[in-house]
Amino acid sequence: MKKIFPIIRNFIKETDKLLLGLCFLASVYGVLMVYSATRFKLEEGQFIARDAVVMGLAVIVGIVIALIISAIDYEVVVKLWPIVAGVSVLLMLLLFVIGVGPNERSDAKTWIPLGPIYFQPSELLKIAFIITFSIHLDLRKDKINKIKSIALLGVHALIPIGLVAVSGDMGSAVVFVIMTAVMLFSAGLHWGYFAGGAVLVAAASPLVWLYGFSTIQRERFLALIYPDLYPDIIYQQERGMNALGSGGFFGQGLFKGIYTQGGLVPERENDMIFTVIGEELGFAGCIAALVLLVLISIEILRIGRKSRDDATRYMCAGMAAVIIGQVIINIGMVLKLLPVIGITLPFFSAGGSSNLCIYIGIGLILSIYRYNQTRDAYNFTLTRVSTPFSE
Repeated sequence: MKKIFPIIRNFIKETDKLLLGLCFLASVYGVLMVYSATRFKLEEGQFIARDAVVMGLAVIVGIVIALIISAIDYEVVVKLWPIVAGVSVLLMLLLFVIGVGPNERSDAKTWIPLGPIYFQPSELLKIAFIITFSIHLDLRKDKINKIKSIALLGVHALIPIGLVAVSGDMGSAVVFVIMTAVMLFSAGLHWGYFAGGAVLVAAASPLVWLYGFSTIQRERFLALIYPDLYPDIIYQQERGMNALGSGGFFGQGLFKGIYTQGGLVPERENDMIFTVIGEELGFAGCIAALVLLVLISIEILRIGRKSRDDATRYMCAGMAAVIIGQVIINIGMVLKLLPVIGITLPFFSAGGSSNLCIYIGIGLILSIYRYNQTRDAYNFTLTRVSTPFSE
């Protein structure tokens, strides 16, 4: 036991307790709001809805996995990139064989059914992309602005973007684009390439509109401009806005939101969880949630800035981009600035896959933090070991 205590003490000392604590607080906050959002579903004698249970378990398992990953040198994880990438891509390909989608999206295949639960491979693919793209950037960093480097990096990024888009998950495809842009920026890509990319996106947008979007996806865009023509499409966002605005500064009170407890906002525990926060805890509750998410992102970027090598700096930038990108898109949906494209609010929305995989990413960041510290020496004594070098 005397040898174990120093190891535990050093493990705790070398853990970024600020990042882990912020993530834990955000998850507890999220589970509480999901519990509130699903209370009206409870049957007699039932204490907590399935969505809240799954999310709570995913958070607990996720934190345990994050701590385990944090104890492994990130260089070991990096060396395993072929396995990480291979498994993630195979799971995405499996979607096209046994995948299922939301009831209103017969064209989408976003989840793999695993008995009573569903797994979303695109969430794991985000972590795999962060690792592989960071390695690729590190290898090309001295020639990052060469056409060949841009072409190779572009092909690399298009693989996950294409797989996710073809599966029908356009929201996650947008997140991958954001991740790619942020990581390229952190690697020092010249601004001219970003300008050129924006021009290409604008030029290709008519083709994407005609052939890349399904009918329901196009209608969600049009509903923002012509809400009266698409009442069945826009009603989710309109009800969400009504719920959000009804909370005022301090909200109607936890478990007391009229829209939330009446089940009037569709997907309030998932994509629209921010409306639950706004209605029941008000503007103050919304600001508290956003502050937690911003602080988590800042701490991840700080870890990257203090890292000793470039690859880990890119990884931290990619992880921060996932959180910031999803926050912007999710809040944009709630405020009717963007169409509903099925993006969760990190740490707050229900969903086992999203909560579990984001903690896998946090575990990688914790490993980067741990193995970039000045480490205390351990005093190991080897006994009964015979070697050719023994006297």
